[in-house]
Amino acid sequence: MSRRYVGWVAGAAAAVLVAAGAITYAVAEESGGPDARTPGAESADAGFARDMAVHHQQAVEMSYIVRDRTKDEEVRRLAYDIAQTQANQRGMLLGWLDLWELPKVSADPPMTWMGMRGMASGKDGALMPGMATDTELKKLQSLNGKQAEVLYLQLMTAHHKGGIHMAEGCVARCTVDVEKRLAQGMVDSQQSEIELMTGMLRARGAEPRP
Repeated sequence: MSRRYVGWVAGAAAAVLVAAGAITYAVAEESGGPDARTPGAESADAGFARDMAVHHQQAVEMSYIVRDRTKDEEVRRLAYDIAQTQANQRGMLLGWLDLWELPKVSADPPMTWMGMRGMASGKDGALMPGMATDTELKKLQSLNGKQAEVLYLQLMTAHHKGGIHMAEGCVARCTVDVEKRLAQGMVDSQQSEIELMTGMLRARGAEPRP
């Protein structure tokens, strides 16, 4: 990797962190502290923050796995971008729960805030739509090169589709405007990455999973 690219990545990462701080501050200002405008523990705002933080964590995990399983710069760059973006967004989501003085876990099943209680069985670790199973993650860890690239791109495409579904739910149901804007940004960026990954799969003689 060239020094020029490393410098660009460092600058981009710093910009994301600054933006994350600005967005978190905006939520604090918009929420106005623990008053009537602060979302409740059972709200869509809190449910989305909790569930998407878990969803994002798996994307970060998969991205770090494939980074160590391939030398392909295109896939490694994509994995790095996804890991950094989703780790920062996860930090924002958990930070908002702290600002709202709300728990980061709930006794309710995932997706309850969307009226979809029990949609994902949680079998083999797939807690929400699009999430990879524990078996799939172990398989990814066992592969190298092109095989690892293809499985990662397939798993991440499905993961993004599930994430988009959840983010669209927040756009429709959340009440904090800055959180709704972040959710819409997730929809737009992840849809763009799905298109990119579809092309990367075809270049490797594969297709997204049905």
